[in-house]
Amino acid sequence: MTDLVPLELNPDLDLADLRRRFVHDGHVRVRRVFTRGAPELYDYLSGNDGWIQLVNHEAGAHEIAWRDWQAPNSPSRLTLEPQIFARANQEFQYSYAALRIPTIGEREENQVLNALADLMRDDPMQALLEGITTLADPVFTDGQVTAYGPGDFLTGHDDDLAGSGRKVAFVLGLTPQWRFEWGGLLLFHDLGGTECTGLIPQFNTLDLFAIPRYHSVSMVTRAAPRRRFSVTGWLSVAE
Repeated sequence: MTDLVPLELNPDLDLADLRRRFVHDGHVRVRRVFTRGAPELYDYLSGNDGWIQLVNHEAGAHEIAWRDWQAPNSPSRLTLEPQIFARANQEFQYSYAALRIPTIGEREENQVLNALADLMRDDPMQALLEGITTLADPVFTDGQVTAYGPGDFLTGHDDDLAGSGRKVAFVLGLTPQWRFEWGGLLLFHDLGGTECTGLIPQFNTLDLFAIPRYHSVSMVTRAAPRRRFSVTGWLSVAE
């Protein structure tokens, strides 16, 4: 993609088995989804300094330049973090860094983000997504690249936004050599709120899960030596 090695889908994926597991479980993890380009994309993302820290605020989504958020004794962080954790105690809350992927008809100055948008909408990817999910003509919407560092998290929710047409959530994992103890797990909650199953962040994987499904991302601990990277979004259909 642009000056990076283009991402190329693995032609040897067992589409029938992936579809069977998705239909049965409402979720599937595709491993080694790309045969080339993923390491170069990871290197680009880990070296990018244009991230925006996103937090949920009483007035809605709040954006802070990631460099300011990470600065020693950051005024924004010192002010907002107590509010973030207080809100997380009882309400929906999140705190993580992101880069926005342009929607249909939009272009960004960042050509890597444009290339990711194009990738998600090109014919080979569409064929893969349709083949696994059985959705007809799914549209990739509201995409973003996310980076979870120490203290970042996403509390429980189900992605079922009225009128959005969302049917399947999408998580492209770009996190190498990660341990359970470092947090950042994708957690699926049962309806009673007493049990959950967790997926460790991995590299070059694609998670697809049906909406609605209650889930969260556990907090990344200070022990994590690197950030948890992924490309996320939704597959929607016209309603």
